[in-house]
Amino acid sequence: MKALLIALAFMAQPTDSLPDLSHPWSLQECTQWALEHNLTVAAQEVTVQGREIDKNTADMAWLPSVNGSVSENWSFGRGIGGNNTYESGNSASTGFNLGASMNLFDGLATPRRMQLAKLNLEAATEDLEKARNDIRVQVAQAYVQILYNYEIADVAREQLAIDSLQVERLEGLFGTGKASAAEVSQQKASLAQSQVTLIQARNNVRTSLLTLAQLLELPSWEQFSVLRPKVEMEELYIGHPDDIYAEALGVRPEIRAEQLRLEGSAKQLQITKAAYYPSLSLSAGMGTNYYSSFATQSFWNQLSNNFSQYVGLSLNIPIFNKFSTRNQVRTAKLQQTSQQLQLRRTQQTLYKEIQQAWNSAVAARAKWEASNTAASAAQDAFVLTQAKYENGKATFTEFNESRNRLVKAQSDAVQATYEYLYQTRLVEFYRGGALVL
Repeated sequence: MKALLIALAFMAQPTDSLPDLSHPWSLQECTQWALEHNLTVAAQEVTVQGREIDKNTADMAWLPSVNGSVSENWSFGRGIGGNNTYESGNSASTGFNLGASMNLFDGLATPRRMQLAKLNLEAATEDLEKARNDIRVQVAQAYVQILYNYEIADVAREQLAIDSLQVERLEGLFGTGKASAAEVSQQKASLAQSQVTLIQARNNVRTSLLTLAQLLELPSWEQFSVLRPKVEMEELYIGHPDDIYAEALGVRPEIRAEQLRLEGSAKQLQITKAAYYPSLSLSAGMGTNYYSSFATQSFWNQLSNNFSQYVGLSLNIPIFNKFSTRNQVRTAKLQQTSQQLQLRRTQQTLYKEIQQAWNSAVAARAKWEASNTAASAAQDAFVLTQAKYENGKATFTEFNESRNRLVKAQSDAVQATYEYLYQTRLVEFYRGGALVL
């Protein structure tokens, strides 16, 4: 039943929405797929569309409102007739009216609402870009973790191959009486441990692939794999955190979004203050009526004779509204102060993130340099120990310890390489660069 439901789910999806897993995915492909299918990004896109509608509504506020109406009334007993005099009897009247009204002045609240709606739209757009940036960082982290696990699996395979050769060598020596059964058993135990290490390394690769596949919202991940780019490592310029922060202030969407909201809070304060000013509106309309009791005239003649038009101006002067406007202005000022604090918090958070990224990049560079030196030394030491071991001048314990030191040094070097690669790319990302490997 579970398999049937999964199959039906795949059939229900559009063909173009199914991922192509026939080839390893690059970081760019992973990022693009995540941006197109991530639910958080999709929700933020809906928010942007809502702000676009709000802006359109604010832009149309200048237009007049036009309404038409048709009414039918029945009168029983004494009432006003078609000649505007009181008459006795039952009568019916039909009315047709068309009216329009237009705001002429409202303390400049309308144009400021238009400006506020535009700022809200721009802020929502920056929020969308922030959500996309968060996904880019998460995808890059998961992608680098897969590359690291790939390299660790390669190291495990190399060590398995070394132990396999040693087992074959010792078995050959045992057959000629030059090696003991204990030595062969020790080497086979080491080979078994290398096999366990390789299995664990492969499991780590699968787990990291699953993590990225879930982040990408892939419907299936069993065939999912990533491209292993050729990484050219070199000492990259990291800069100073203050310089990075100065550049980030001009490009980071979370900062721009809060700045726009601060501008919007100023517009909201102006809109609130507009209630202190008089408002002027223009109205116009036309209408006509038909009275059934006015039998001397036909339906069309009555509509023509009763046709009327009107034009009017209305001036509303605020005098006293129980301090409601004053308190609304005070609330708007508090909201503006709150937004100023929010902008400062966002700036502080960004600066802390940059400090952490910079510090991690500096530490990663030092670790990368030291670990590569250590790996090279461990490799040389292992080659010498292996030669001694094969010539009977070193014990199995010495050989095994040298091998373990090499494995650890190689693992540390791989980890340092990808950590340095990611942290330096992250620093560039804060500066406004693309997050690529």
